[in-house]
Amino acid sequence: MEKKTFSDIDLGLALTLAKQPGAVLVDVRENWEFEEFNEGGINIPLAEIRQKRDLLAPYNTIVVICTNGVRSKVAAMDYCRVPEWTDKRIYHVKGGIIESE
Repeated sequence: MEKKTFSDIDLGLALTLAKQPGAVLVDVRENWEFEEFNEGGINIPLAEIRQKRDLLAPYNTIVVICTNGVRSKVAAMDYCRVPEWTDKRIYHVKGGIIESE
């Protein structure tokens, strides 16, 4: 079985994808960072991504974002390891929110 991987995308494409049916934007920054500024979607801090995985089960496209792309990459790699999620498309916003400002 081939190893599932995520795709690196930019913020513009991420926001377009997130608006499609069955897609979700997941911001893995801390709650206070999300409250301060966000691009929408749902906030699941990196430390909680495993406990809150069931929140993402209904979606088939998952777009992960953070400030600079470091935490979101970790989350995207983790999501790629979920055995039940082989059919999900997982995207990571390369460079994060900062890159796009």
